[in-house]
Amino acid sequence: MKFTLNFLCQIFLLVTLSATVFGQKTESWGAQKDGTFYNPVIPSDYSDLDAIRVGDDFYAISSTMQFSPGMVVLHSKDLVNWEIAGHVVADLTKISPNLNWTKMNSYGRGIWAGSIRYYKNKFWVYFGSPDDGFFMSSATDAKGPWEPLHQVWNVSGWDDCSSFCDDDGQLYFIATNFKLDPKTNKKYNIHLFKMAQDGKSLRMDTDTIIHQSSGSEANKLYKINGLYYHFFSEVKAEGRVMMMERSRNITGPWEIKQLNHVNKHTDREPNQGGLMQLKNGQWWFFTHHGSGDWEGRAASLLPVTWVDGWPIIGKVGEDNIGNMVWSGKAPIPLNPNIKIQTDDDFSSVVLRPQWEWNYQPRTDKWSLSERKGFLRLKAFQPIKPEDPKKILLRAGNTITQRSMRTRANEATVKLDISGMADGQFAGLTHFSTTSLSMLGIKQQGEERLMVYHADGQESPGIKIKENIVWLRSTWDYQGQNHYFYSLDGKAFLPIGNATQLTWGSYRGDRIGIFNYNKLAEKGFVDIDYFNYKYSK
Repeated sequence: MKFTLNFLCQIFLLVTLSATVFGQKTESWGAQKDGTFYNPVIPSDYSDLDAIRVGDDFYAISSTMQFSPGMVVLHSKDLVNWEIAGHVVADLTKISPNLNWTKMNSYGRGIWAGSIRYYKNKFWVYFGSPDDGFFMSSATDAKGPWEPLHQVWNVSGWDDCSSFCDDDGQLYFIATNFKLDPKTNKKYNIHLFKMAQDGKSLRMDTDTIIHQSSGSEANKLYKINGLYYHFFSEVKAEGRVMMMERSRNITGPWEIKQLNHVNKHTDREPNQGGLMQLKNGQWWFFTHHGSGDWEGRAASLLPVTWVDGWPIIGKVGEDNIGNMVWSGKAPIPLNPNIKIQTDDDFSSVVLRPQWEWNYQPRTDKWSLSERKGFLRLKAFQPIKPEDPKKILLRAGNTITQRSMRTRANEATVKLDISGMADGQFAGLTHFSTTSLSMLGIKQQGEERLMVYHADGQESPGIKIKENIVWLRSTWDYQGQNHYFYSLDGKAFLPIGNATQLTWGSYRGDRIGIFNYNKLAEKGFVDIDYFNYKYSK
């Protein structure tokens, strides 16, 4: 009875808090059995979204910062259920050496917002890196392979770009210069360029500033019913809101309209995404919530209503400006067979698309072929100097997935640790740049210890002799995490304290598997499976 009462009290607390933490009226999310949906449709870190429809399919991209492979591609059949289709960038070192395992010094940098478009029978993705300029790639299939990454412009201090193909085939490029422009003495100038016909360079002689306002970015260009529409966001007193300009000429003059209201504390500022028209004529907007919480910047689907030629996003208010919508009827029949992938038994010859390394990994230190059906991680030393509170931020080849924000989440990894060497530490982790916790096995000479580590503090350790161990993490809607371990795969024992998952450097919490050795390049662990379940 005591357990039941405690459990009910926890449920009551979570339900009470859910209305304030994220403005939701329920902890349910995504597709529902009655043909409706709740926002967010993906309660996880899918930031800086853009989205398009191609035939009966929908595609979206999301920024990935320092994680590799980079620029994740999502796919859907109904705009509510999404799956991970792949990534655009296989090698982050083509952007910068700072994104390699040898440097690991670009948290919050790397791959920022971009755009995905479909024209000339190809998918085109453009994105910016604030320190390294703009890049592009194209593919005939959004799942890949993507063409080798090409640098469009080597420049710093710019972001949030998009490409656009006009009716006559002329290509355009739009982006924000967020640095102070000495010519205008202003920041956040939005520039429009014509591009070369191959889409790989800008015609600098066509540079035109088409807008400037407080924090103006998140650029997208559309042509609808003969009018050019420039979508962007800007910062007003209420927060970062979505805006639209329209004109009969792509360089202006422009009319301007605010598309939505925001309240950072209840709706977390939906403010960047993609506008799409369905085959049935409906319009929808797939967006991130720009104010991140521990799970990052979640993704929601908002209805669009055209009012006086403006696409108003969300529920139209008396002032003809939209407001956040938390639920509604799905746009088209739902496809429950599509979902965000998590589980892996490592039977594939390539890593499944749900995985992203923290920085570009060291390729000779991991393998799916040395022991079939297992992921082998070989240990090497972290980059010095080490911060004991955040050692994983300097330890290469940590492999991760996004943490989901649902009422009940559980990740379990089965490890063969028979190949460990002195000085090695391997196991399960939650991390961001602001907090870090680990549960793993430490090899100290001939002795093995089950160790819990949180923000630099370690438990004394529990001596073990087994070669096979199971490690588990569970967390709730509020991001309270608990660790467990098992020596037989049946009885799981708690270890360590509850930890609060956090966000940092524009990234939500990650669940992952780590492996390093402070003493030498010695030792390995074999991962049999990773099971990751979350509730609806």
